[in-house]
Amino acid sequence: MKKITFLITSLFALSLSAMIQAEERPDHFKGKPSETLEQAVANFSEYNGKLADLLAKDALSPQDLHQVHELTYTLENALEKINAELTELANTLEAVHVASENGDAKTTKEQGTRYLDTARKVIK
Repeated sequence: MKKITFLITSLFALSLSAMIQAEERPDHFKGKPSETLEQAVANFSEYNGKLADLLAKDALSPQDLHQVHELTYTLENALEKINAELTELANTLEAVHVASENGDAKTTKEQGTRYLDTARKVIK
């Protein structure tokens, strides 16, 4: 439970920071949308790979910097969706925790299944 809380807190902080910075600068690009959790996780993975490839270079050219700038919009979109979904996931897990603590098998099973359905979209 501590790992999930840490992950959610970390993602929230990163997402909040990205949103604050985004509000302080003009929108140049929209980035790929992340309308579902699956899409957000896929974009997050793909675009982190692209960022890693660019940052692995010994020196970044102006074109490289432009590519980094462009791909951060997609990463910000993905983080925003992941953060929203993981916040809801934390609430669902808390419902499982409380229900199991109170001996409520029906709610534990229902909310536990709901929790796992979402959690499996993030960690496989």
